[in-house]
Amino acid sequence: MVAIRALRSLLFYFVFYLGTVFVVLACLIALLGDRQTFRRAVDRWARWHRLCARFLLGITVRLEGTLPDGPIFVAMKHESFFEAIDIARVLPHPGVFAKAELMRIPLWGLVGDRYGLVEVQRDQGAKALRHMLSAAKRISAEGRPLMIFPEGTRVPHGTRQPLQAGFAGVYKLLGLPVVAIAVDAGPLYHRWIKRPGIITYRIADPIPPGLPRDEVEARVQAAINALNPQ
Repeated sequence: MVAIRALRSLLFYFVFYLGTVFVVLACLIALLGDRQTFRRAVDRWARWHRLCARFLLGITVRLEGTLPDGPIFVAMKHESFFEAIDIARVLPHPGVFAKAELMRIPLWGLVGDRYGLVEVQRDQGAKALRHMLSAAKRISAEGRPLMIFPEGTRVPHGTRQPLQAGFAGVYKLLGLPVVAIAVDAGPLYHRWIKRPGIITYRIADPIPPGLPRDEVEARVQAAINALNPQ
């Protein structure tokens, strides 16, 4: 069984990353066009990834709950690289809060800015915060959801990590309802030899804007960990 999973995983890496080369080339060409054309090219990468996961790894996706209409601020659990790519299949053209270090990578920063990544510069003062909020509000005004991994990094399945200090501040300044999403991709995907099964996204009820910090953090923590073992 382990040998079969290893072979399937190797085939997945080969096929997915080979296809990724062509998708990246398509994205670079699409950079010359308008933003919508470029975003569709990036979204095709997420679609390609999910197809490879389904037919080569035996991983399928289940979505529980419904996203509300209108501008929202999505807080998602982060257990593996799976949801980092697949988020474009769950949310329509999301604006994603990303570490500033990613935006400094040659070409990646240009691609990320073109798609709508929101650069997060931690501990860089009021000017950086104003720039981040300006970008986030511009994306929200386009009718696109904003998304953040509030724990700031990947967290092993079954464990909790405190939310990053900046999450509550961004929540307060954006004034948007928060939709927390739990995901349990870790046991299947966060390993070299991946396992078949079902990855579930569970969408919680919206949390209204304007709540005290302790309350919103507690509600988000509970919701993003809803698929963890109790």
